[in-house]
Amino acid sequence: MRSIIKILLLAAYIATSCMTQAQNNRQQLTREQLAEVQAKHIAKETGMDDATSKRFINTYCDFQKEIWALNPKKRIQHRDMDEKETGQAIQNRFEHSQKILDIREKYYGIYSEFLTQKQIERVYKLERQMMRRLAEHGKRPDRQKR
Repeated sequence: MRSIIKILLLAAYIATSCMTQAQNNRQQLTREQLAEVQAKHIAKETGMDDATSKRFINTYCDFQKEIWALNPKKRIQHRDMDEKETGQAIQNRFEHSQKILDIREKYYGIYSEFLTQKQIERVYKLERQMMRRLAEHGKRPDRQKR
């Protein structure tokens, strides 16, 4: 009986250690590594061939780097701002959003060179799903350490 309990405890310890190690490995991904993992997942889910997949992965990683280069939006401070400061904060958000839109349009043109419109739509859908999942887990790539 004691040997069975010891074996069960050992098995539980090993399982816990493996899960902890897996979580640590997942948390140690850089933004670049995460973007590559995401791109590979999207390529697989959309059924791209090897050549298209390779081109997509490189293009997607370049896209992410350009988005990251914009730097995260500065949050509005939780203090009373006057009309001028509030207006400037709103204008800054518009400018940031426009820069993101410009980059998305640029890469839409690049994707259109080697993906069908249905594939591009699927890419966008999968990307939104992944970002939603990452946001739920508090691990959005734009908030990770560089």
